[in-house]
Amino acid sequence: MLKKRLHDVRPTGIERPWTDDELIVTKTDLKGHITYANEVFLRLAQLTEDQALGAPHNIIRHPDMPRCVFKLLWDTLEAKKEIFALVNNMAMSGDTYWVFAHVTPSFDAQGNVTGYHSNRRKPKAEQIAAIKPIYAALLAEEGKHASPKDGMEAATALLLKTLQDKGITYDEFVFTL
Repeated sequence: MLKKRLHDVRPTGIERPWTDDELIVTKTDLKGHITYANEVFLRLAQLTEDQALGAPHNIIRHPDMPRCVFKLLWDTLEAKKEIFALVNNMAMSGDTYWVFAHVTPSFDAQGNVTGYHSNRRKPKAEQIAAIKPIYAALLAEEGKHASPKDGMEAATALLLKTLQDKGITYDEFVFTL
């Protein structure tokens, strides 16, 4: 039932308030389904623990977020590496909240990835202002193509070329904002 309701949620343009000293923490399984969510996450996302646990983490994906950023995130995690990212999330009301995310794979004693752990802090307003036009350009590139897959691949290529031209990784890039 929750999934069906999410289809009807539209962005309100209202920013959800949270403080600089709060930390959002979630854990997911290998498929990205939430296995743990702290109180800050639940409050900002406007979810109960029962609604969050077992739900795909993209339940909070804001439609203004380019899919290619998530492709980069998942490609990085699948390579058993951590990633830092600026992400715009959407609560159940349609309100928005930006995060500066640090996502890492979780490993068992044999070095196998067993899931993912994410800590998120509130980004600075300047970081959000700097990333918005970049994400808008990536989203526009995604929208130029007939299929979502082609759009995501084209936007990913654009993002990687931009980073290559700057001689930096995405992590380094977001830390410069």
